[in-house]
Amino acid sequence: MQNKVLILDFGSQYTQLIARRVRELNIYCEIHPYNNMPSELSVFKAVILSGSPFSVRGDDAPHPDLSGIRGKIPLLGVCYGAQYLAHFSGGEVAPSNIREYGRAKLTQVNGHALFEQISTGSQVWMSHSDTIKTLPKGGIRLASTVDVENAAYTIDGEDTYAIQFHPEVYHSTDGKKLLKNFLVNIAGVHQDWTPDSFVDMTVAQLKDQLSDDHVVLGLSGGVDSSVAAMLLHKAIGTRLHCIFVNNGLLRKNEFENVLKQYEGMGLNVKGVDASKRFLDALEGISDPEGKRKTIGRVFIEVFDDEAKNIQGTSWLAQGTIYPDVIESISVKGPSATIKSHHNVGGLPDFMKLKVVEPLKMLFKDEVRRVGASLDMAQEILGRHPFPGPGLAIRILGDITPEKVSMLQEVDHIFIEGLHREGLYDKVWQAGAILLPVNSVGVMGDERTYEKCVALRAVESTDGMTADWVDLPYPFLQDISNQIINKVKGINRVVYDISSKPPATIEWE
Repeated sequence: MQNKVLILDFGSQYTQLIARRVRELNIYCEIHPYNNMPSELSVFKAVILSGSPFSVRGDDAPHPDLSGIRGKIPLLGVCYGAQYLAHFSGGEVAPSNIREYGRAKLTQVNGHALFEQISTGSQVWMSHSDTIKTLPKGGIRLASTVDVENAAYTIDGEDTYAIQFHPEVYHSTDGKKLLKNFLVNIAGVHQDWTPDSFVDMTVAQLKDQLSDDHVVLGLSGGVDSSVAAMLLHKAIGTRLHCIFVNNGLLRKNEFENVLKQYEGMGLNVKGVDASKRFLDALEGISDPEGKRKTIGRVFIEVFDDEAKNIQGTSWLAQGTIYPDVIESISVKGPSATIKSHHNVGGLPDFMKLKVVEPLKMLFKDEVRRVGASLDMAQEILGRHPFPGPGLAIRILGDITPEKVSMLQEVDHIFIEGLHREGLYDKVWQAGAILLPVNSVGVMGDERTYEKCVALRAVESTDGMTADWVDLPYPFLQDISNQIINKVKGINRVVYDISSKPPATIEWE
């Protein structure tokens, strides 16, 4: 693919947002750490330098060699990227006299192609403590704000541009327009990255990569693995073998329902009920990481047992998506372990299978659009994400069959209620958490001392950040009453109103 954009990541919290905005323009892009640039740069039609928590004046400032890019490929520096281009090219970057953070308005705009259809007064978002005092050699100012004289500039004689604000964030009202001006009008990148084009390209690549080999895929019932399965099925047909494992930690009736759901999709699916094997292995384990690792280990064992029964299998397919890949190759190395059990990380040596990941360059919402292009049912595409370890990480403390059964009933009441009231599709992810505490209650005239559950519902785009959903009070009241009246052992229901960050979506 020659029509693509390179984003060099300097560790900014907004780097993924840059990629999302570029993808929204129907332009393919890839994120690479600044310290691990692609060896072949000529395949990229434009390059964007991200922001960074570093200061260009610091001893630890990222300092990549851009000689293969400057003056050869259209280049846009954002925030740190703009300061980097100034600091190391004859300009001056110094601490700002005021805190340059938050909303600002452009007070001067040069009539350059970068700012086509962007006028004075346009709102932008600043986020930096350093500022560009003097432009680099050949620098020409393109825009200013009240507090930032050199808010944007270009280098004379080069297709090199720099902005001290963040066009990728929602608060920069013309940010997407600026990115389009740079990528389409200046760099000449074609807007041909669509779900249909992705399907055609990926199916062709899979046919070439897999040849006549057989592939085994672990289905979860979720969006990612289901779309991956359909792409592979389109490429290799019946040489794809799908395995859906019941780990005993699924939602109520989910094993049977998901198998029935797959019947009409033409996939070669085998259901394996290994619930007892998982629950036995989890007995007595309370630590969240211990639970995740145990589930991961048993899943590999079960999966390996099944894969051995399929003749000629050379590949394991996974529904890995782009946020997983980005986190595993971040600027500072693999991301801090908030929780394990990501798809990225390789396989045990004993499995002897090569890995194929047809979705590894897509964000979650893009996966859904590809699924729609494949005419997949909305019932699958609209499913909420569900954690790989299942209800094990929604039961705080040790796992018992009784606790699993109790939480399944609670979760069923909550999720069915969301469907019934037309709220399900307004929520990114929802579930119930069984807390390791008992509380005093009164039922009839008797004192009770029973379990408490927390309900969680969040809205998000890709799960990287999330906010709690303001569900209607009458709905929450009704669900609480149903849970307490119908699920023996529960006498208290609470609602989680924490956002991510600082909290995570799941509790473990």
